[in-house]
Amino acid sequence: MKESKTVKIQKPDFMVSVFLDPYNHRVRVDDYLGNMDKIIEQCEKIAREHVAEKLIFKARKEHFTFLVEKGFRFEACIDGFFLGSDCMFFSKFYTAGRKINANWITEDEIVSKVCELEKGTLTAKPPSDYHLKKLSEKDASQLANLYGAVFEIYPTPMNDPDYIIKTMGEGTVYFGFEHGGKIVSAASAEIDSFYRNAELTDCATLVEHRKYGLMKVLLLRLEEELSERGIFSSYSIARALSFGMNAALRQLGYSYRGRLLNNCYIYDKIENMNMWVKDLSSSANFSAER
Repeated sequence: MKESKTVKIQKPDFMVSVFLDPYNHRVRVDDYLGNMDKIIEQCEKIAREHVAEKLIFKARKEHFTFLVEKGFRFEACIDGFFLGSDCMFFSKFYTAGRKINANWITEDEIVSKVCELEKGTLTAKPPSDYHLKKLSEKDASQLANLYGAVFEIYPTPMNDPDYIIKTMGEGTVYFGFEHGGKIVSAASAEIDSFYRNAELTDCATLVEHRKYGLMKVLLLRLEEELSERGIFSSYSIARALSFGMNAALRQLGYSYRGRLLNNCYIYDKIENMNMWVKDLSSSANFSAER
């Protein structure tokens, strides 16, 4: 299978940055500027050339109506994504199968139950033999083993140490918990230093260590790191079928902002993903004993 890559196209009347993702059979527009008609035409051409099942467009809110008129479907948004301006996720589907999912009603019920939980109710105090630390390249092999053990399928090759080292070199920050000299839980922040936003992602904990609330503590520590770097738009995309992960984000003060239909292959199949966002500049100071 071809590797994922970003392609940047510069024309006299527009520019566009497109992420080609053959593993998930999708194409994603990450940034753009200029003539919108020509941008859409170019991106749809790329999607068809790469036999994509789904075209995702990360749009400025002023182009909301334009994309609706072009046949795109609004799915979710991220507050303050573009240097304080909101980002709107739109999609267009190219196969009937990619637009069908039997779990939507079940996931609606999960969101309803999760949103009944009170924000800021985090209480987590892992036992003293769990050690929280910032991870580096020397931890890449252990991280790859962790992701390989937790996920049968994942949208990116996180079971490859070289890939993890590559992401670290591109600015992704990882924190994890060690237990008995082994990394048993980890999460990362994928930082966009230009637009001052970050995605909290790559959340994984071995089953036998999930009862101590390790992930909540890791996400809080990542938030501290982001605030120190002047990154205030924080978001996370959680499996829509996972009550636990969605509940954790809610309790950490994140707000639900929509669902991405058949977004990526994760866990054991293609899944819908819920969008959760948080403004770190104005959110309450939640703390966890570490």
